[in-house]
Amino acid sequence: MRRGRRIFARAALSGSTAPSGLAAASPVSPTPTAPSPSAAASVPAGARIDPREIGLIATLLILAAVSWVVTSTQLSGMDMGRWTDPGPLGFFVTTWVVMLAAMMFPSVAPMVVAYSRIQNHRRRQGRYAPAGSTAVFVAGYLVAWTVFGVLAYGLYNAVASLLPGFFGSDQGGRYLAVAVILVAAAYQLTPAKNVSLMKCRNPMDFLLHGLRPGYSGALRMGIEHGAWCVACCWALMVALFALGVMSLGWMALIGAFIAGEKMLPWKRLANRSIAVALAVIALGVAILPAATGGMAM
Repeated sequence: MRRGRRIFARAALSGSTAPSGLAAASPVSPTPTAPSPSAAASVPAGARIDPREIGLIATLLILAAVSWVVTSTQLSGMDMGRWTDPGPLGFFVTTWVVMLAAMMFPSVAPMVVAYSRIQNHRRRQGRYAPAGSTAVFVAGYLVAWTVFGVLAYGLYNAVASLLPGFFGSDQGGRYLAVAVILVAAAYQLTPAKNVSLMKCRNPMDFLLHGLRPGYSGALRMGIEHGAWCVACCWALMVALFALGVMSLGWMALIGAFIAGEKMLPWKRLANRSIAVALAVIALGVAILPAATGGMAM
């Protein structure tokens, strides 16, 4: 049963027609080799590009652009440099979700397109694939990141309440920021980072092993993929809190880091380059705090 589901998912991603009568199909190797990340979300040579996929990518990019504009309006005048107070919970959650759309939608687009391709293939085969399941998948992804944001918010406020002034520059907040950024740099080099980054870079692997039908399946898959993304990028996001979560400049830089390591073909080079860049930023915060206190746009 699992093998049949994997064969079907592979056919959907490749754009070919699924074999009829899986039981009567010719033997298939139980351990197929997964293609590269770019091949997983690309259209095979000679195949016509589906206009729906172009529309989906355009929608994600437009939503990201609109989210940048909205975020810029929401955060106008709020960038106070390192460890900026995130404000009331309701405001933070709203702002956080919009920030996620701005920062993450470009890099999650290959996964969303691959998922949508499978759903479209299921519909052509007369299998259950309800309309709107791709949107539910994206919603699940945002749910996972929102849970992370709320937990980070709660931790920040708990520490700030127990240790007033702890995040202030006059009481070591600057050196705490340096330590957090260095931790983010070190995490780039860990096996945990490598495993979770591979999950994010390879839509085929994730979809072959986790395909679930229906709205509940789409939501669960979105949350699972979001959880892998959190495991991959949590340190970068914590570094964003340290640098100034209300700073559009730092948001743009961290968002570029995330997109680069997920989408560029040179995985190792991108990963190591980000680690070096974070170490340089930490050094700048320690030596030239005024120059790195905020990156307004």
